[in-house]
Amino acid sequence: MADIPKEERQEGATRAGSPPHARHVHGADYEDAGADYLDKRQLQRGAGGPVLLVTLGVGYVIAGDYAGWNFGLAQGGWGGLLIATVLMGAMYTAMCFSLAEMSSIIPTAGGGYGFARRAMGPWGGFLTGTAILIEFVLAPAAVVTFIGAYVQTLLGFGGPLVYLFFYALFIGIHLYGVGEVLKLMFAIATIATITLLVFVAGMIPHFDPSNLFDIAPTQAAGASSFLPFGYLGIWAALPYAIWFFLAVEGVPLAAEEARDPVRDVPKGLIGGILILCLLAALIMVLGVGGAGSSVIQESGNPLVDAIQSPQAYGGPNALSSFVNIVGLVGLISSFFAITFAYSRQTFALSRAGYIPRVLSLTSGRRVPFLALLVPGAFGFLLSLTGQGDLLILVSVFGATVSYVLMMLSHILLRVREPDLERLYRTPGGIFTSGVALVLAAVATVAGLLVDLRVVVVTAVVYAIMIAYFAFYSRHHLVSQAPEEEFEAIQKAESELAGS
Repeated sequence: MADIPKEERQEGATRAGSPPHARHVHGADYEDAGADYLDKRQLQRGAGGPVLLVTLGVGYVIAGDYAGWNFGLAQGGWGGLLIATVLMGAMYTAMCFSLAEMSSIIPTAGGGYGFARRAMGPWGGFLTGTAILIEFVLAPAAVVTFIGAYVQTLLGFGGPLVYLFFYALFIGIHLYGVGEVLKLMFAIATIATITLLVFVAGMIPHFDPSNLFDIAPTQAAGASSFLPFGYLGIWAALPYAIWFFLAVEGVPLAAEEARDPVRDVPKGLIGGILILCLLAALIMVLGVGGAGSSVIQESGNPLVDAIQSPQAYGGPNALSSFVNIVGLVGLISSFFAITFAYSRQTFALSRAGYIPRVLSLTSGRRVPFLALLVPGAFGFLLSLTGQGDLLILVSVFGATVSYVLMMLSHILLRVREPDLERLYRTPGGIFTSGVALVLAAVATVAGLLVDLRVVVVTAVVYAIMIAYFAFYSRHHLVSQAPEEEFEAIQKAESELAGS
């Protein structure tokens, strides 16, 4: 969309039979927000190439390698978490291939919301965008509680002041400009990845297969040393397995700030997920096998506790100090990157009028400052609960709902618009996105098994957002927004073809 000149977009809307100031499409009303509307909502073009987008994808997720995933051991044991990780790794890989195709069709800052908007209309776009927003606003709140745990171990203090410091620091850096942010994210994600590899190398001498199965079997159906909590443990471990990959799907949110979004975003998605799958495998096997599942199943700082466990080094040492100090960079990496993600999702939804338009205003440095500050304030307040595990579950639940809707969008676009220009095509087509859709639906249901509060929190947020959309914003959408103009141009082309 960014490549279509403004004059051609306006001409397409006119040819589509849309009045210049208002139109009604698919149960929504569109307004012309004014000639200078988009001028006040500009992002910085050409800030990132494929390498920076790959590290953005890894940076989104890498905190999940440092903490969070290990709670799955307490739900399913090593075997249950292993199976869950394999399933979720397959889901994310299939999903990234599918998103890569859609990002080559609709390269806008809306990401998954833009894809769903094209495939399912305003309601589909809104529901998908809301789910993504829930994921990206809550994920940093969860991550910052783990940062607090690492700081507590390192310096002896943590809590709200640490949370506030990191929120203020990184939102402040983001306000400076996206070019600098992407370069800094590259450095942080690279350091975090190297630290993980150092951790894995340090655990290799202490690897013992018996450590993987040191959680005593329960009386649950199918319980064994491999599945100590039985078959249901696999389901219960799914939300925590997702933590190895959660948010990599946010790469398309950088589309309007990429140098060549049609080509670079698919490369960022696919390169990112391949690196993340490798890291998950190394940590699950060598990390857990060097320390023991029971040792780290409820740890807020699992890598350091693994190194210091009796099965490994038996106490603090140079490696644990290194991983604790430099490992903090891993948590910072995801916190920093997902802050970028929630701001761009907020920006896109706001620019199109789905949420208050003021949130999409950009500064002189072309940064959506209110889209950074307002969701960040909500995230900080949520972090004060200190319940990182619950925040993970709600974030994951929002994510899996969005995955179902995005994969449905891929299938619908393939079926309804088979001739649509696709510079990248998903290997396996709708079979690939269908596999991701089924696994995402399974993961959504699995989130209900662990804690019913997840449904309550998500339902309340969704209800508030849906009420706002149904009674107000649905009647005040912005016709100039890129995701909305795709439809006008499509309609104009269809009418021209039929004339």
